[in-house]
Amino acid sequence: MFGKRYAAAMINRSAENDQDRRRFLKAAGMTGLGVVGAGALGGLTAGTAAAATARPAATPSGVSDAAVLNFALNLEYLEAEFYLHAVTGRGLDDAMTTGTGARGGVTGGRAVRFQTKAAKQYAQEIAGDEKAHVQFLRSALGSAAVSRPAIDLRSSFTAAAQAAGLVKPGQSFDPFSCEENFLLAAFLFEDVGVTAYKGAAPLITNKTYLEAAAGILAVEAYHAATIRSALYQRGDAKATVKLSAARDSLDGPTDDDQGVIDSHGNVNIVPTDANGIAYSRSPGQVLNIVYLTNKAATSGGFFPKGVNGEVNTSAAN
Repeated sequence: MFGKRYAAAMINRSAENDQDRRRFLKAAGMTGLGVVGAGALGGLTAGTAAAATARPAATPSGVSDAAVLNFALNLEYLEAEFYLHAVTGRGLDDAMTTGTGARGGVTGGRAVRFQTKAAKQYAQEIAGDEKAHVQFLRSALGSAAVSRPAIDLRSSFTAAAQAAGLVKPGQSFDPFSCEENFLLAAFLFEDVGVTAYKGAAPLITNKTYLEAAAGILAVEAYHAATIRSALYQRGDAKATVKLSAARDSLDGPTDDDQGVIDSHGNVNIVPTDANGIAYSRSPGQVLNIVYLTNKAATSGGFFPKGVNGEVNTSAAN
């Protein structure tokens, strides 16, 4: 195991203050850890603590680890609201939506009348995971956590479906109207979450934060595979190809995104490159998709007033 001084320094490099460090350790299940306890952190001299908390660690792009996790928290708010509304008819409790930045409401969302037991149980399990991700990241970030931004679960889906050719111009797409629409809407989110966490991994300098992000990435990948499998079994593979092409049109010139069937009609549950490795999106590319634009912007689509935090601008493609 790491020595106490080394572990304390590792955590100090990224957290915002002493209270946030303790909160992160607690959220990560490390409070009794034998790696470094609260007593070891509390035992730092005033001069050492001041030096350690003067500035959070910066990523190569000049953004702190906390800013990267807050970017992820915005995405988790979106996923949690979508799935919770689908299975319960309501979203996150108000107490789970406060923080820095402007707190916004949620437009749209209602309980889905699932036709199959399997799809309902998939949705319930994923909703629980996404809510837990919000709780974990908020607890880990403490006073540095951003609040839930304004989220649109109504017109944003219609715009995405129209762009993909799932519905004609002038027609609406309600992701909560039936099981098929819900699964297609979930497909729109899930692959983006996987690529977002993979793309953010190189930006995180603190190993404790990185391990936590890797754990969430793994869960998001399980979710994505579940949704992709369900759509393939339903015979909705062609619709996923259209949604995949729409995402690809937003996030830059590369053709990485993949539907659940390939160009030959073969099943493609796990989208990878030639080496069997999942691809990445930069934070800017992720925001291209959730803002529904291929231009540099600070709001739009699912986040009509933008996301909260330092990482808030989509890429110019």
